[in-house]
Amino acid sequence: MRKIPYLHIILFIITFLTTLVAGALQKGINVIKAPDRIAEGLPFAGTLMTILLCHEFSHYLASKKHHTKATLPYFIPAPSIIGTFGAFIKMKSPIITREALMDIGASGPIAGFVVSVIACIVGLSMSEVIPLSQAEGALSLGDSILFSFLSRVIKGVMPENHDVFLHPVAFAGWIGLFITSLNLIPIGQLDGGHITFAILGDRHRYLSVFLVGTLGVFGIFFWEGWALWALLMLILGIKHPPIQYWQVPLDSRRRFIGFLSLIIFIITFIPSPFKLM
Repeated sequence: MRKIPYLHIILFIITFLTTLVAGALQKGINVIKAPDRIAEGLPFAGTLMTILLCHEFSHYLASKKHHTKATLPYFIPAPSIIGTFGAFIKMKSPIITREALMDIGASGPIAGFVVSVIACIVGLSMSEVIPLSQAEGALSLGDSILFSFLSRVIKGVMPENHDVFLHPVAFAGWIGLFITSLNLIPIGQLDGGHITFAILGDRHRYLSVFLVGTLGVFGIFFWEGWALWALLMLILGIKHPPIQYWQVPLDSRRRFIGFLSLIIFIITFIPSPFKLM
């Protein structure tokens, strides 16, 4: 008899509630004083949770396809501006081929990317252009190559001293793209690390060392969070575990997926993600 995954369900419900509260707080709603208005956080919470679900379940389904044991997604609630620290699945058996490693590593970011782009397009169409004077003290979000392109296409060229005030759906889409870029950094056992190791093998270790140093430099000149991310990578380990059947080569389709993942990383990466206006 199959066990009911109570822990996964409970974490999902709690994370949905924390993202719901975060969405309401973004609209200036005090959910303690006005609990009946918490549903106004649904556009943000629903969008962000959908992005995370698509990302993690794509990993899960790819694992099943390659007969790799994996857990259902663990969602992580957090008292933060977005209400969560994301989600993850845990591998319970080794990934034994390069094809499986590529499929499992790339499936999540690509699925999350597609849903995030849709959210950005829908959300930007509902966003407002406001004078910068009205945004004083607010959190300013950096633009990736892709988000800047989408903003220009949908909202046009910004008048001087104006900016886009993001609708909650667009903000969730922005977060989704940022999460995608974080996961695609080709270090250690991040999704990008899986993808790069499937292509480079043990040479991936040298790239990991270089990129950890690069993130440290970015932490000095762009955003302090990059230095913390570099430290976390060192703690988690930058060496990727070997796979059993390395001699089985990647086919052209999977090499294209690896190239596509690199392009997605480049167009979603943001050197300075956050700053105050």
